[in-house]
Amino acid sequence: MKKRNVLVAQSGGPSPVINASLQGVLEACFEDKNINNVYAAYHGIEGVLLENLIDMRKQPLDEIRRLKNTPASGAIGSCRYKLTEKNTPDFERIIEVFMAHDIGYFFYIGGNDSMDTADKVRRLAETKGYDLTVMGVPKTIDNDLGDEERTIIDHTPGYGSCARYWANIIQNVNEENKGMCTSECVSVLQAMGRDSGYITAASRLADPHREMPLQLYLPESAIPIEKLLDNVDNELVKSGRCIVVVSESYMTDPASQLRDGFGHVEYGASKTTAMQSVVNALNQHGFPVRGQATGQIPGVLQRGVSMHASVIDREEAYILGRKAVEFALSGVNGEMSTILRVSDEPYAVVYKHVPLTLVANSVRYLPREWIAPSGIDVTDDFIKYARPLIGDQMPEIELEAGLQRFARLRLEFVEKKLPEYVPCNF
Repeated sequence: MKKRNVLVAQSGGPSPVINASLQGVLEACFEDKNINNVYAAYHGIEGVLLENLIDMRKQPLDEIRRLKNTPASGAIGSCRYKLTEKNTPDFERIIEVFMAHDIGYFFYIGGNDSMDTADKVRRLAETKGYDLTVMGVPKTIDNDLGDEERTIIDHTPGYGSCARYWANIIQNVNEENKGMCTSECVSVLQAMGRDSGYITAASRLADPHREMPLQLYLPESAIPIEKLLDNVDNELVKSGRCIVVVSESYMTDPASQLRDGFGHVEYGASKTTAMQSVVNALNQHGFPVRGQATGQIPGVLQRGVSMHASVIDREEAYILGRKAVEFALSGVNGEMSTILRVSDEPYAVVYKHVPLTLVANSVRYLPREWIAPSGIDVTDDFIKYARPLIGDQMPEIELEAGLQRFARLRLEFVEKKLPEYVPCNF
């Protein structure tokens, strides 16, 4: 069997555990005698197009081992570059780069758009008669990959850590709100999640027994602002205070929205925010108690902070990276490594693989049966589903001079073999 080279890349918004999957891929590749060189594309598919390939065998193993505890995508970079059918030169360039560097295995870590990219690369190689094995590794804090029945994937790596982040900050916000309610009676927070309410729903994990005056405004419920104002008034009369969590897509002005390279609304870059719109509406409306509404937007912190990472999430992300390599070396091609639940109590999962074509551009929503009749809460079944994902332990944090110690990879690029190229979407 001829030794082939490996290329790994990641795409889209990061997560607190994306590098755990990267570490899983790398370590599994390093251990296999049939794999020669191992490269990483710097900034995803853009790095492929630009032939910016990092030699991962030149990285210190101690730094590779630190990837699991390193959040976000700073290690090898990410991108939001969409391959479209009309951009024929991009497709030609990708195959040219793969051929120039004898890439036999391509592992792409990302969400639904990334799985679409991986599937396009696989089909392109097949059309060209190029021997290439492509495997996807799932990632997205939104947990919106797959189907609502969870037959494709139970949950995506990154969601458990994001859910734990929200459970932790809502606990702390509740203490702040209790103390300051005579002046700041309503606390409004904005959660990520464009059309799917999994992240907003995770706030309930801070209060599974429903003792906090907490209201959740999920995209799936589509509660109008007038109803939100009434709901808050009712809670203020009852409790004297209220915590409101809104999805980032709630009550935003379409004219103010900016979009990323995949064509998705990038709410953090847009001119108006859901949080500010709700805070303004609440304060203009007035309250039946003293005080005013204040707002917070954690933003990218919920997808890029390792202090709140779930130990369960981190380990599953690592295993999914390793499994992708195992599957590829056993002859599986054009699939994504996936995780399926076999038991809630005790929590148990199995690792399998599903066709990229099933996952590419898929979007799932919070199931209706997990939304409470009020529309502003989730059911106990959601808590039963999500609670195991945040784990029971604090993550391991390595410190250096009082600060977190993250992986420090060397940007040692492989020598380029092709002429310079300008991607179509640049």
